[in-house]
Amino acid sequence: MATIFFTGFPGFLGSRLLPRVLARSARNRALCLVQPKFMGLARRRLDEIVEKDPALTGRIDLVEGDITKPGLGLESGGKIAGEIEEAYHLAAVYALDVPRDVGMRVNVDGTRNVLDFLAMCRRFERLHYVSTCYVSGRYAGIFRERDLDKGQRFNNHYEETKFLAEVDVQARMREGLSATIYRPSIVVGERHTGATQKFDGPYFLIRLMLTMSKRLAILPVVGDPTAVRFNIVPSDFVVDAIAYLSGLKKSRGVVYQLADPEPLTVDELLEEVARATERNLVRVPMPVGVAKRLVAHLPGPFRKLRIPAESVDYFVHPTHYDTRNAQRDLTPKGITVPPFQSYLPNLVTFVREHPEIGASAMV
Repeated sequence: MATIFFTGFPGFLGSRLLPRVLARSARNRALCLVQPKFMGLARRRLDEIVEKDPALTGRIDLVEGDITKPGLGLESGGKIAGEIEEAYHLAAVYALDVPRDVGMRVNVDGTRNVLDFLAMCRRFERLHYVSTCYVSGRYAGIFRERDLDKGQRFNNHYEETKFLAEVDVQARMREGLSATIYRPSIVVGERHTGATQKFDGPYFLIRLMLTMSKRLAILPVVGDPTAVRFNIVPSDFVVDAIAYLSGLKKSRGVVYQLADPEPLTVDELLEEVARATERNLVRVPMPVGVAKRLVAHLPGPFRKLRIPAESVDYFVHPTHYDTRNAQRDLTPKGITVPPFQSYLPNLVTFVREHPEIGASAMV
């Protein structure tokens, strides 16, 4: 059997991607690195996966470890290293307000530890690394899939540390590592069910609208909302894309930006969310700095919903994402990004039905 190594399980994307990858061949098995604190959740998630597809029984193993530790904290790292042929590295801190030291430890040092571990795997053939479109930082203009270091500034430590992590991955690729890099834009729930594991990104806007009066939903608006685009993709598109692309030989060495080639403007986004939540939207123009201070310090729904002030920056984000590689290889297979407004009602319904979900759940 071929052993495939996974980090980021039992996270939302990892839990959905894992069975798709194993379904490609009955000779594949998976070894999932799981932090001790998530082992209970991982076992429950594994039971759900096997119940849904009994053919995966006995083909998924969980091992305790931690990407922030040298050797990934594995007690039997040498034995495991001799088995691994392929790896999917999804584990990361996905939070706009992450402190720099935490982002460096998990996103940068963690990725470096994974790379060092894989370098010891004598049968290893290929890495699949999940990055983010926002390695672009605040680059003004079109950020292409071949771009990385453009001298850009960053909105927050999440962007910066994911950038530094991808710098390391691409450096190893130049040294001979066979890898494919996937850069999703802002990921929301599944298009058909709205299901997700955490409420962040556009969910801040949806939840904020739902706390307001239907007759008068007052919202601060920054910059020029008709000129800035807000790039959103549903999680099932990201899973479909990675599941397919990771099985292609021709995708080795390629970077894919898994983004909407025709994203809504901020103005269109606000209109669609207001319509889906049945709110009469009133826009209040406001400087970015004032809006961020309001979100950070004003008592009320912003604080109750734990909306980070860093989220304001994405309403004045100057970057457009080229998706040429992704469209070339995905479109012929019918794997495309649906219009946001086509599945937004499902996201709103899921938010209404799941008030217990917060912004800090594992992804």
